[in-house]
Amino acid sequence: MQVTQISIGRFHHFHLARQMERLGLLESIWTGYPKFKLEDEAGIPQSKIKTFPWLHTPYMARGRFGLNRWQWLNGEWAWQAQNILDSYVASKIKSPTNLIALSGGGLQAGAAAQREGGHHLCDRGSAHIQYQEDILNEEHKRWGLTFHGIDKRIVAKEEAEYEQADRILIPSEFVKRSFIQMGVPLSKLVKIPYGARLDRFQKVDDPCQNKFRILWVGAISLQKGFLDLLDAFLQLKHPNKELVVVGSMSTDLKELIKRKQVKGVIYKGNINNSELPLLYSTSHVFVLPSIQDGFGMVQGEALACGCPVIATNHTGAEDLFTDGVEGFIVPIRSPDAIRYCLEQLADDPGKRQAMSEAAIERVKSLGGWDTYGDAVAKLIRSL
Repeated sequence: MQVTQISIGRFHHFHLARQMERLGLLESIWTGYPKFKLEDEAGIPQSKIKTFPWLHTPYMARGRFGLNRWQWLNGEWAWQAQNILDSYVASKIKSPTNLIALSGGGLQAGAAAQREGGHHLCDRGSAHIQYQEDILNEEHKRWGLTFHGIDKRIVAKEEAEYEQADRILIPSEFVKRSFIQMGVPLSKLVKIPYGARLDRFQKVDDPCQNKFRILWVGAISLQKGFLDLLDAFLQLKHPNKELVVVGSMSTDLKELIKRKQVKGVIYKGNINNSELPLLYSTSHVFVLPSIQDGFGMVQGEALACGCPVIATNHTGAEDLFTDGVEGFIVPIRSPDAIRYCLEQLADDPGKRQAMSEAAIERVKSLGGWDTYGDAVAKLIRSL
């Protein structure tokens, strides 16, 4: 029995689709992206990429037309884009298939697959959605910001998917703990950590000797814990430190960051992916202090380039590396712990070099996306 995938965006699903095609299991992958944006997805026959772009594509472009100012519109638009794609794919399922759908986008299609004698695998890349909402609400209160919450329809739909699905695919121990805490049976959960693009990320240079560079790659948001890194960087006593920040900034953080007036921070905005290997390679450490992050794939990218990682235990770090060997794993909301780890790397170049070498070997031992694909295929065959 073959595999049908649904993913409103790209995320890790096109890596999975390549693997399913490699193993002769891919029937199709459905997405809200327009077809012309997916022509570079090598390894997947274009005939197997099915698009339904009529809502999601204009949603992605709404900022160009000033339509992202109204929160109610953004929420309704996002809900309709994902829900209608789910409904449309459900109408196309007429024979047995194994549906792997990104959480929130496969309730109707999953039921259709099961009616036809197939299976529904709910693919959840983050913590249990109710756990996620609770912890983000706490974080907004911590910084005196208003949290508008996750659309109740989305929460209800995802929880219905958890109940309906034959299995729930999760990428890390952190995500597993969140599901168990919310009462989901362990027997439903299958942990398969994501892979790393070993063909794209590798060490290409060395860090500069006359400065200590800390790297951030990702959305600059409360969820990612950026303010904790900023506080740790502020406390770090080093004569020539710099924090290089790659990614777009959420609106609610701009004023808080401005108030802190931290010197030595270089905001690069979004950059081309081809520039990342050099940045990782020339940085002394990469930091991911997320409050909630199912599996930060940027960690694998950094490790593959020989850049030690400091990450919280809410990022999937414990599934990627060993604390104190290839990097450090710290509790969430702990700027002091981050600062202490930064000091160790800055004050002991030999230790940092040893971690760098261990990081490269660790990622090689984990394997790339082939390992992930083989594990998913094994699960499908077991069903």
